[in-house]
Amino acid sequence: MIKIIIINGVGGSGKDEFVKQFQNHFFGKVYNFSTVYTVKKAAKILGWKGTKTEKDRKFLSDLKDLYVQYNDGPFNEIKKLIDIIRLNKYKKNNTFFIFIHCREPEEIDKFKKHYGENCHTLLIKRTNTKIDSNHADKNVENYNYDKIIHNNGSIEDLSLKSYQYGKELCLNILQN
Repeated sequence: MIKIIIINGVGGSGKDEFVKQFQNHFFGKVYNFSTVYTVKKAAKILGWKGTKTEKDRKFLSDLKDLYVQYNDGPFNEIKKLIDIIRLNKYKKNNTFFIFIHCREPEEIDKFKKHYGENCHTLLIKRTNTKIDSNHADKNVENYNYDKIIHNNGSIEDLSLKSYQYGKELCLNILQN
């Protein structure tokens, strides 16, 4: 079984750390993808230095919008990666977790509609993290997430929350 988790949160909320801690608990069964992977590669060709200023975030957001409008690239890329995992790993009757970093509500909906009950949405929230330079960050909370995790404690606290979340997902898989 493959469980797809759309993870979201504004920059600095702890999404990458959450996935890292989750991977520590479920070693070898976790994949981590982003809908801006190719966008970042293209941005580097165009002069982006890998920084995350407000100007950089807006540039990446605008570039992703163009990529979506052109050929729905981010969604199609991730879908291909998931298909490859299914072909190579699914035969072994294991459970795999695929995290997909995706900000825009309409993009999240594409995954939810395509993968149905195998897709779960997760928002990571942290106090005093707000980014208004682009619509992707600005609209992060404009979605009805399956689960919201507050990341206002230590890394150990976040690690425990990632473990508990993984257990919830596993119980959900067993019940279905």
